[in-house]
Amino acid sequence: MSEIISQNIATATISIIIPTLNEAENIKTALASTQPSNHVEVIVVDGGSEDETVQIAESLDIKVISSAPGRAKQMNAGAGVASGEILLFLHADTRLPLGFDVMVREALTQPGVVAGAFCLRIGAEQPSLRLVEWGVNVRSRFLQMPYGDQAIFLTRKIFNHVGDFPELPIMEDFELIRRLKKVGKITLISVSVITSARRWLKKGIWQTTLINQIVIIAYFLGIPPQQICSWYRREKFKRF
Repeated sequence: MSEIISQNIATATISIIIPTLNEAENIKTALASTQPSNHVEVIVVDGGSEDETVQIAESLDIKVISSAPGRAKQMNAGAGVASGEILLFLHADTRLPLGFDVMVREALTQPGVVAGAFCLRIGAEQPSLRLVEWGVNVRSRFLQMPYGDQAIFLTRKIFNHVGDFPELPIMEDFELIRRLKKVGKITLISVSVITSARRWLKKGIWQTTLINQIVIIAYFLGIPPQQICSWYRREKFKRF
């Protein structure tokens, strides 16, 4: 039976789901990183962009659907129309590595693995960002806790089993990973995705890192996600 499952995964279609909101600056590069690849479909789920995001995606012959805004809602909407047996959730400011499709399929054939993600590389040259990357990758590998900007992937069957992304205003990826850890192993591919440094550079690298940790602690302490999200807004952080 395990051999049959491995064979099915090895030839499975990967549906790449990209939630967007005013991502005209980044979407073309993100979409370009999905090619060349085999047995892959790409779905952009737009939450009401007022810039050229949708037009850019459609000009590249990418399937675009509309959704109520909110990353969890958008990713769930994309999963709902996806045809692939494997789902990969890609942030619009993140680029996949060459050969990602082969890596994803191989990762999901490993015994006990129910999901995975990539190592993180932040697209700026500041030395302090290398330390941030190191911390993220150590956490992801040893605690099995990757976050959304690392391109989380899993089979549709497992996604449905754990109940999709919880429709929270923040921490939806964190909560999904917590659910997945109860089901099986989350693997980390040693090759990196490259994500935009805009979050770190806008507010400051160390301040952004500190705020991220405070948010996680607050979530663990049971502070409502709506309250945590309001903190983000007061700090003028953008979710997309």
